[in-house]
Amino acid sequence: MLTLYARTWWVMALRGLIAIIFGVLTLIWPEIAVEALVLLFGAYVLVDGIFAIISAIGGRKEHRQWWLVLLEGIAGVAFGVITIGWPRITTVVLLLLIAGWAVATGILQIVAAILLRKELKSEWLLILGGILSLVFGVLLAIQPQAGAIALVWLIGAYAVVFGVLLIALAFRLRGWSKQIRKVLEQV
Repeated sequence: MLTLYARTWWVMALRGLIAIIFGVLTLIWPEIAVEALVLLFGAYVLVDGIFAIISAIGGRKEHRQWWLVLLEGIAGVAFGVITIGWPRITTVVLLLLIAGWAVATGILQIVAAILLRKELKSEWLLILGGILSLVFGVLLAIQPQAGAIALVWLIGAYAVVFGVLLIALAFRLRGWSKQIRKVLEQV
């Protein structure tokens, strides 16, 4: 495996460069990246729904429950069309669901910490985690677009760091490739 990677070190470097370019573009234009991700999700759901419909119709004679797969496919097509037609609404709804989950989780953690304060020695950690979750959820509900952009920044930063690591690895592999060639020439 090392020999394969060493021979094609330049592919690893190219992958790293592409990751860096993607990361930088994501950091420069986060709004476009959010919409692109939502549209990609919408396209996936739409295509998945179409294939589910095809599968249901094709299997209607063999399976009694074929209509469940048909309903799944219709739902997929509907959500895909909605997502592609209104990508900003889809983003906001998803982030509001995440905000609702964070608020509910935060409240439940605080309640659990209060109820378990006699059994727990460090209930303040659970309370602190609950407060943090609650604050995150409220902030996300107030500014869902900011939450989407923060997520895209995280993805962009990851892509840049990952790309740099791939390029560093590629140059290490290049060095190993030279060493492997020398060994093979001596044999």
